[in-house]
Amino acid sequence: MGKIRINTALLIIRLSLGVLMLFHGFAKIGNLDGVKYLLSSNSLPEFFAYAVFIGEIIAPILIILGFRTKIAAIVFAFNCVVAMLLAHSNDFLQLNQHGAWKLELLGLYLFASIALIFSGGGRYSLSRFNYFD
Repeated sequence: MGKIRINTALLIIRLSLGVLMLFHGFAKIGNLDGVKYLLSSNSLPEFFAYAVFIGEIIAPILIILGFRTKIAAIVFAFNCVVAMLLAHSNDFLQLNQHGAWKLELLGLYLFASIALIFSGGGRYSLSRFNYFD
């Protein structure tokens, strides 16, 4: 009974993490101007903006499916860290108007992806038979 609960919990984490991040990724399709500006203002090449699609669309889809979950979660976590450093570096130690950490959503994404790095996708995943996932 315990394994069923753990695997169901991993499925819920994968689905919620992946689906919620997909909204961010889909919102950037066709409009990477803000990301390109952010990169160029930090002396980074603008073509790196297309990596957003890997971190915010490809990796979440793989996480949802449970395919190579650990690898996808590493990419996802890296995407979160880059977003924290480039887009939200001034907010790291700030609170919002309600007294919560300004980066609470991004922090939740980051720590959930780190949990998936350690746990993998669980039994209800496409990679359940792969010993490296």
